[in-house]
Amino acid sequence: MTGGVHVQVKNLSRVHVKAGATIKVLDQVSFELPAGDRVAVVGPSGCGKSTFLHILGLLDAPTSGEVYLDDVASHTLTNTSRARLRNQRIGYVFQAHHLLPEHTALGNVCMPVRLAGAPVAVAESRARTLLEAVGLKHRLTHRPGELSGGEQQRVAIARALVMGPGLVLADEPTGNLDPRTASSVFELLLDLNRALGSTLVVVTHSSELADRFPRRISLEQGKFKLT
Repeated sequence: MTGGVHVQVKNLSRVHVKAGATIKVLDQVSFELPAGDRVAVVGPSGCGKSTFLHILGLLDAPTSGEVYLDDVASHTLTNTSRARLRNQRIGYVFQAHHLLPEHTALGNVCMPVRLAGAPVAVAESRARTLLEAVGLKHRLTHRPGELSGGEQQRVAIARALVMGPGLVLADEPTGNLDPRTASSVFELLLDLNRALGSTLVVVTHSSELADRFPRRISLEQGKFKLT
């Protein structure tokens, strides 16, 4: 772990044009999150929460405005540099776990480390450590289809953290889980954030889960409201 990422968003806008109509998904929003801090992003379905997260994680580009990660302006990066930064400093957890069905839990968590060029032994060592941390030491050789929904999401969390990212982004990470499992997985994500010192941004529709965060952003009609 190399420490949390300091996030700055300045005058960010994202506009879609559909059937001749201009839709402002994000409208001149600004936001700052100190390194190691955590925030929940809430709002109604379709309000732009996922779009914001994708821009923050360098998966999408804004129409205008700037995103700075540790004072690095994302708009100045080449495609290669963006890909490298995503792999090394940003971890993603999505509502759909996106695990590779033909690989075991260990193989799935190894993948980002192998893609970064690390030897198999190094990748497996890191993956084992994270899978043990999320309570899946006994499930290393199981494929996703052999795991419960909660276990699959725990594997996804381990995969997101295996590179020691400074910024962890989670988009409705418990949306497909029953309330009890969702609460358990959410608490795990917060515990790991506290232990590892990463910066954490979580999109959730659940006010109950958002209340566990020290800060909350409400996104309404393209604007941010800090609560």
